[in-house]
Amino acid sequence: MSRPSPSTSPSALAGIRDVLVGTAVEGEREGASSAIGYGLTLAKAAGAHLTVQSASWRLSGDDAWLGDFDDEGVAVIDRRLDALARSIAQRSAGDAAQAGVICMTETPSLPYPEIVSRLTERARLHDLTVLDIGARAFDLDREMIEKALFHSGRPVIAVPPGHDAFTVRRIMVAWDGSAQAARAANDALPFLRAAEAVEIVSVGTEAEIHAEVPGAEFAPHLARHGVNATVNDLPRGESVAATLRAQAGLFRADMIVMGAYRHSPTREYFLGGVTRSFLRGSPAPLFLAH
Repeated sequence: MSRPSPSTSPSALAGIRDVLVGTAVEGEREGASSAIGYGLTLAKAAGAHLTVQSASWRLSGDDAWLGDFDDEGVAVIDRRLDALARSIAQRSAGDAAQAGVICMTETPSLPYPEIVSRLTERARLHDLTVLDIGARAFDLDREMIEKALFHSGRPVIAVPPGHDAFTVRRIMVAWDGSAQAARAANDALPFLRAAEAVEIVSVGTEAEIHAEVPGAEFAPHLARHGVNATVNDLPRGESVAATLRAQAGLFRADMIVMGAYRHSPTREYFLGGVTRSFLRGSPAPLFLAH
């Protein structure tokens, strides 16, 4: 397993004391979870406690897509998925022990809505939750991310495939002057302080950027918290999401801090379109808050 950035010390992340990682097994051919590796290396870097919830989606008669499966067939599938979820939890606990991270695992076998509800309830008891961004057939990943954001009161780090090791050398803050953006940046302060470079990025016309709090006015606030950030105002290209995604690549961002699902009367900023665009594919892990 890859190790966290050597420049990241536990003291820089002292505010993070417990991390929750949530996974849900939907089928027998599950891909590897990047969230587990990312959450483990984050917990190690912060000296934090780790909880891994490895849930299996228990089928029920209410699932119309079950088709011709009889009760015995459903029970067989449930047992296989539960065994897979337990195997993932056992492997995670072993990796955590090897890394010197205190880890607790949970393996609930629940119907679809209850998996999401349990994850949200557990998220309220942790400093942050780490979840996968994945192309699931039933979009359970996105459902878990959205419910955790709206109902836990805690931030979420959404991890795309291939990012299984925590690092925060370079962080891009997507800024539009909204309450959601301010909340996300505040919740992300431990990571911003640990970063070597932070860039505040706003997208839109000059009038749009200055309609609320410009990034140039937000930067001094971050500086008082020990974060030296540059400010980059960009014209809207093909879309806000496309412009932010391209800039994250140019900046070589290890993390993107974003206020999620913001309604705006003048432009589609962090309402559905942008947030969900990144949840369908992001160049770096997303630190999201609402």
